[in-house]
Amino acid sequence: MINIFTDEEYAYSFSKPLPVLQNRFMIRLTFTILFLLISLLAIFKAPTYHLWLLAIGVAEYAWVFATITVVLLFTGFFPGKQQLAGTLLGIITLILYLTPVIRAYSQGQHLAAAIDNTLGNDPAIQSSQPFSLTTMITGNHQKTILPQTFTYCTDTACPLHLDFYPSQAAGLRPCVIVIHGGSWSSGDSKQLPELNSYLANTGYHVASINYRLAPVYQSPLPVEDVYAAMNYLRTHSAELQIDTANFILLGRSAGAQIALLAAYRQPVPGLKGVIDFYGPADMVWGYSKPANPWVMDSRKVMENYLGGTYTAVPENYAASSPIEFVNKSSVPTLIIHGEHDVLVAYEHSTRLNKKLTENGIKHFFLSLPWANHGFDYNLNGPGGQLSTYTVERFLHNVTH
Repeated sequence: MINIFTDEEYAYSFSKPLPVLQNRFMIRLTFTILFLLISLLAIFKAPTYHLWLLAIGVAEYAWVFATITVVLLFTGFFPGKQQLAGTLLGIITLILYLTPVIRAYSQGQHLAAAIDNTLGNDPAIQSSQPFSLTTMITGNHQKTILPQTFTYCTDTACPLHLDFYPSQAAGLRPCVIVIHGGSWSSGDSKQLPELNSYLANTGYHVASINYRLAPVYQSPLPVEDVYAAMNYLRTHSAELQIDTANFILLGRSAGAQIALLAAYRQPVPGLKGVIDFYGPADMVWGYSKPANPWVMDSRKVMENYLGGTYTAVPENYAASSPIEFVNKSSVPTLIIHGEHDVLVAYEHSTRLNKKLTENGIKHFFLSLPWANHGFDYNLNGPGGQLSTYTVERFLHNVTH
């Protein structure tokens, strides 16, 4: 690695016993190799569940890993061939860690124009940047909005709650209904609240809802819960200052399947659009192409939600596939998916994109080549910034 020692320090280092020096050299080289192996998650799909979790950090906190690599690079000290090898490994590792940042910056340069071409020009928010290196490091400095919790279903057997983040803009405002992920069997309305606060700060009410979970409750009951939550918000619209002509559904993963199905299955009064974060859009196809079992037993997850295998209840799989309900009257749709997703196959979104295009539905597909499932855990990361910008553009387009 790069030698930053003075001549005196260099001479002093060789006055130490050789075994001590060799041990230090090997420790530094070992750390460099370890960080090189981790950096491969920036360009290859994660092969196991725990490496998937690490891959989110590698891509969306890339600058942190890159900084550690720089520290290793400039504090390492290898004599002769070890120095050259260590330096080369460190440089390669640094480049790999910076790959998501470089790709996000490049994609950000063209994102506004791509959205303009698809959804139409929107001068009102053209001043914002899709991706900022400064924001990646320092954050977006948005005020945290504390939600109010309401019970929207009073069934004593299964009461259901929602967290309401009030808009920071006065007057009747659009409302985004957020549906959490968790394989239809876990998770709750507290999941990933940062986007909720961000949207409330930019003028939207946000209602993050709980719904009935599998395997006790199965499809389509969660969809019915979405409708029940919307009815509650309509009933209390005056006191909550909700514009009932401007509802938008936003779901992540399993929640995206629920959101899409709720949006496409039947006309919903006041629904202006749906936002799909890496959701399974084609349950029939998805069952035929399961995830890597070292990451997740996706077939078992689907069976718990749909009441059995595809062979046993094929009608449930078709009836729970949002793609089957797309027609020429479907609401505008925003699709967001990372190509490195190892839980919900990226092809779910490419298939939905194709179906929407065939039916002439206004939609935008934000494809993130480096991103994994759950990339929006960090709103300030490469994927988090681009997706947040696109969500804001989409919301402004469909609610004005």
